[in-house]
Amino acid sequence: MTYQRLTSTQFLKFCSIRTAALYRYWDAKKRGRKLPARADIDPAEMKPWLPGLVLVDVDPEPQRRIVYRVVGTAVCTHRGYDPTGRPVQEGLYGNVRDEVLENYRIAIDEQSIVFDYDSTPSRSGLAREIGTLFLPLSSDGTTVDKVLIYQDIEPYAVSELNGALLVPGVSPVPQKRAPIAG
Repeated sequence: MTYQRLTSTQFLKFCSIRTAALYRYWDAKKRGRKLPARADIDPAEMKPWLPGLVLVDVDPEPQRRIVYRVVGTAVCTHRGYDPTGRPVQEGLYGNVRDEVLENYRIAIDEQSIVFDYDSTPSRSGLAREIGTLFLPLSSDGTTVDKVLIYQDIEPYAVSELNGALLVPGVSPVPQKRAPIAG
C-alpha cells in the first residue's frame, strides 16, 4: 500500500475546513516569498489551531537535529505523552516511523508543504488523526529552520468504538515523557 501523503495543494479538496484555513493563513503570510518566517506567524491569530499545533526547530546540516519546541494539548493527549524538548526521532508518533521522518525531510529539504493523511489512532483508542499538515518556515528566506505542523484530531464516533474500553495500562492523560522502547 502506498503511504498517504501529498506535497501539493490537492489536499485542499478533501482535508478538513480547519486544516484548509491554516494552510490559507500560512500561504498569506508568505507575502510573495517562497516561505514565511516564524516571525510572520502571530500566536494570537493561531487560537483556533493551538491545541493541534506543533512547532519544531531545525538545526542546520551536517548534523541535522529536529526538536519539538511547542506541542499542543490535543497532540499530547493523542500521543499519550508530551514530547516537548525531545528530538523528533525519539518522540515521533505515527504508523510508519520512516514515512513520518520522510515528511520532515520533504518539508525541510524540498521546502514543500506535506499533507499526511495516513490515519493514526490515539494511544487511548478513542480518537484518530485525520490529517497532518507540515508547513516549512524560513528566517532567512532560503533555509528551513522551523516547521509548523497541524495535527487534525477527531474523536471516534460512539458507533465506531463498538463498545471499546480504555486500553488497560494506557493513561488518557498525557505523560511528560514517552515510554522508553526496550
